This record gives sequence, C-alpha cells and structure tokens, in this order.
Amino acid sequence: MSLKILIADDHYIVRVGTSLLLQSTYPDAEIGFAENYEQVKKKITSERYDLLLLDIDMPGSLYKKMIGDLKNLKADLKILIFSGYKEKIAVQYIREGANGFINKESFEDEIINAIENVIQSGFYYPADLVPLLAQQTTEIDPMSLLSIREYEIFELFAKGNGNLEICNILNLQMSTVSTYKKRVFEKLEVKNIAELIKIYESLH
Repeated sequence: MSLKILIADDHYIVRVGTSLLLQSTYPDAEIGFAENYEQVKKKITSERYDLLLLDIDMPGSLYKKMIGDLKNLKADLKILIFSGYKEKIAVQYIREGANGFINKESFEDEIINAIENVIQSGFYYPADLVPLLAQQTTEIDPMSLLSIREYEIFELFAKGNGNLEICNILNLQMSTVSTYKKRVFEKLEVKNIAELIKIYESLH
C-alpha cells in the first residue's frame, strides 16, 4: 500500500513546493491537497491518509480545536502542524493531540526528518519545543501507578523511541507495545506523547 499524504494549506506555492519536496523523497507516494478546513474534513473521511500536513491559518480554521475535531473523525490520523508560527504556539496544538510540529521556514532536510519521524515513530518535536512541553509541572508519580514493564514503556516513549524501536529494544510484538502504550496513557491520564514527556521531564 503506497504512502498517502494530505497537504492542507491555502497557499498554492506552499502546496506545490511541499509536494515536490515530498515526491523527491517518496516518489511512489500519493499526494492530496486541501485549500480549506472543510476540504480537509471531507478528504480524511472519504480517503485513508498516513499523514496530514496541517497549516494553522486557512479558511474555516478552528485553530487548535481542529486537532480534536479531526481525531474524532479519524482517531489514528497522524497530524504534523506545518506552520510559520513559532514553538510557543505549536505547544498548544501538541497538547491537543497533534503528532508534531515543523516550521515552514525550516530547511528541506528538517522538514523531511519531521515527516519521516511522524510516519515511523508517531511523533516529532523540534529540540526547541521539548523544554516548552515540559514547563508545566505535575504531581503524577508514574512509579506508583505503573507496573515495571509499563514504566519501561513509559520511559522509552518519553526518550523519543517509537513503537518499532521499543519492539526491538524489549523484544515485544507491535500489538503488545500498543496495548502497553494504551495502558500507560490511561493510567497517567494523558492524551499524547507530549503530555507523557511533560510528566517524565518533571521527574528529572
């Protein structure tokens, strides 16, 4: 099954330029386009996409509410915020459940690295973003809530490992890692990796 990516941006030059960049890296990928938020919703409900590159400012935008809205339509949709805004704004979208953020002004290799990380590991946070995600402290004690194996999974995710890497490190099946991940999220009452990192950083 070929990779399918949806580029959601109301600027023609951004759509075309990003498409050319993607096709140079993923020549067999199917690239779709959306110029406004209504088109985004229609496309993700009628087609399967491995990744959504989502601009914040577009006609019909609900801003950070878009993340929950889109995840309700397709729970497994991976969303990479692709914006000219800085990291402080991006944090709000990450905490709503977006899988990552990359600035439009980034170099080509940084953009591709972000896309590959979200596709393969499920998340991507630039180095400048991590301290902002960890700023808010928490009183949650993972060691008292999680089993030994769950804590291992928690720590590996917090250190930037994806599902596949954790499978290899712990010699577990992908389905097993997914089950543990779900348990960890439920016990720590987090919705995404960003919140999990925040808890981990508060302990160190």
